[in-house]
Amino acid sequence: MQPTETIPPASIAGPSAVKPPLRSHCPICDSNRLHYSFSHQSHRVMRCENCALMFLNPQPSDRELSEIYTAEYFLGHDSDEGRRNSSELKRATARQYLAELTRYNGTPSGRLIEVGCGEGDFLCEAEASGYDVLGVEYAPAACATANKRLQRGRVEQGELADAKLPDSHFDVCVLNDVIEHVRDPLAFLREIRRILRPGGALFIATPCLDSWSAKLMKERWMEWKPEHLTYFNKANIQTALLKAGFEDVIVQPGWKILSFDYVQAHFEKFPVPLFTPAVRLLGKMLPSSVKRKQRRIVASGMMVFSRKAEETRERLSVIVPAFNEANTIRPMMDALVAKEIAGMEIEIIVVESNSTDGTREIVKQYAAHPRVKVILEEKPRGKGRAVRTGLAAATGKYVLIQDADLEYDMEDYDTLVGALVSGRHAFVLGSRHGGRNLWKMRQFTGQRSLSSYLNLGHWLFTTMINVLFWKRLRDPFTMFKVFRRDCLYGLRFECNRFDFDFELLIRLMQKGYTPAEIPVNYRSRSFKEGKKVSMWRDPLTWLAALARLRTSKVDPLAEIAHSRTAQPATEASPLSAEPALAHR
Repeated sequence: MQPTETIPPASIAGPSAVKPPLRSHCPICDSNRLHYSFSHQSHRVMRCENCALMFLNPQPSDRELSEIYTAEYFLGHDSDEGRRNSSELKRATARQYLAELTRYNGTPSGRLIEVGCGEGDFLCEAEASGYDVLGVEYAPAACATANKRLQRGRVEQGELADAKLPDSHFDVCVLNDVIEHVRDPLAFLREIRRILRPGGALFIATPCLDSWSAKLMKERWMEWKPEHLTYFNKANIQTALLKAGFEDVIVQPGWKILSFDYVQAHFEKFPVPLFTPAVRLLGKMLPSSVKRKQRRIVASGMMVFSRKAEETRERLSVIVPAFNEANTIRPMMDALVAKEIAGMEIEIIVVESNSTDGTREIVKQYAAHPRVKVILEEKPRGKGRAVRTGLAAATGKYVLIQDADLEYDMEDYDTLVGALVSGRHAFVLGSRHGGRNLWKMRQFTGQRSLSSYLNLGHWLFTTMINVLFWKRLRDPFTMFKVFRRDCLYGLRFECNRFDFDFELLIRLMQKGYTPAEIPVNYRSRSFKEGKKVSMWRDPLTWLAALARLRTSKVDPLAEIAHSRTAQPATEASPLSAEPALAHR
C-alpha cells in the first residue's frame, strides 16, 4: 500500500504485446532453483529457493503494463479534494523520508535525483530542505505537473537511460516505490551506481515480503499486482545492492503517513477478499474526523539506505586475535597464509595483545607478508577488544574470525564464505559437530566431568539466547562467525572479553540478520592445552551481557548520526569502540 505517483521508467518500453521470455535463473542471485508459488490474476509468481526473491515469470508484456498505467491508476485523482489529500500524505511521508535520510547521510545538500518522481511531491520537499533536485518521470502529464511545482529544479520526461546523465554526478538518488516495477533490478541499480559520486547515497522505498501485512495476508497481500514485477525481503534487497556495487546497507521498517480514507480507497481500487469488506464495514462505523486523520504506520514496505562502494573486489578479512598462543600460532599462520579461495583475495589481520610466551615475536615474523597486517596492542584487554580492533582495520567485503589455535579446520572456509558470496546468506555460523550432539561439543581426555560441565553450560546459555531472542540456534558460541562486513555498519560494540561473542551475535540479530548454521569440523582443546575462558568469571559477564542486550534496542541510523559528531578515538574512547563505522 504505497502512496505514490510513480510510473517506473524501466517498466514501459513500448506497446508490444509479446511477453518477455521465461526466466530460468533468479534475476538477483542467478540460481536456477526456481519454484512456482501461486498465480495472481493469471500471472505466475515464482520463488527463488536460494535467496527467497519472488517475481512474476513471465513478466507482463509492455502492452499489458501500458493498459494498467492509465490516468486513473493513481489513488485520489478522481477529484480535486482527493488529489489534495493524496498530495498531503505524500509530502508528509516525504518529510519523514528526508529526516531519515539526513540521519544516514548528514545535512541535506548537493545534487539529488529521484527516478520515477510522479508529480514531484518528494522533490518539492527535498528542494525546500536544501537539495538541488532533478527528477526523471515517464508520464508526460505527471512530468508537466512536477515542473510547475518546483522552484529551481526540473523533471525530465522519459526513461533513466534516455536522460544520458553524466557519471559520478549526484550525491543522492531516491527510488520511491520504483524498483519493484523494474524489469531488470540489477541492471537498473548498476545504472544508478554509475551516476552517483563515490560514497553517494541511495534511498529505496519498496514493498517487503517480511512485512506484517505480507505475513498476515499471504497470497491475498495487497501488493501482489501485475505491475509489481519483483518482490524483495530484507535480505535479498541487500544481496542485490551488494552485487550492484553498493555497501553500508541499512534496512528499516517502511513507515508512511496514511489516513484511513486512503487505506480504504486502496482496498476498494485493489480488492482483497475478506479484507476489503472488513475495511469497508469499519469505514461505515468510524467518524469522518477519524478517517481523515493522518497517522504514521508501517503498512507493507521497507526503507533501504546504501552507499556507492568505492571498489567491488571480492576480499575476505580474517581477524586473528592472539594472546599467549606460542605453541599453535606458527602452524596456524603458516596454514592461513597458504590458504586459497577461488576468486577471493584474503587479508589477514593479526591483533597481538602483548603476550608473555613469545607469541608476539612469532607474529612479527609475518608482518612483511603481503597478505598480513599486524596490530600490536600495548597490553592485553581481552579477546573481544582484540577482535573489535581487527574489525576496525578490516577492508574486505566479508569477515571471518579465526582463533590462533588449531581447534577449527580452515578447509571449512570455502563453504562458509561461499554461502555469503552466493547471496544465500549475509551471516553464517560454523556449527561444531553440526550442533546435533551437544555432549560431543567438548571432550577432554581424562576430564569427563569437566567436559560435561562445559557442555551443560553451553546448553543453558544457548537455551537462554533462543528463548530471549526467539531463535532456534544450536551453536551460537562458535568461533566461526562469518558475515558481510557491511552488516556491522551502524552498530556499536562495548564488550572486551568472551562476552563479545554474545554481543556480536545478538547485535547482528537485532539488526535483522538471522544466522545460518553450517556444520564444520572441530577438535576441542583443554585448559592444559591453552583454553582461556574462565569457568566462573566469564559466565557472569555473559549473564550481564544478555541482560543488557535484551533490554536495549538497536538504532543504526542513530549510531551513524552519532559517529559524524564523535570525537577522535582516545584512551577513554578506544579505537575499536565503533568498529562498524571505522572501516569507512
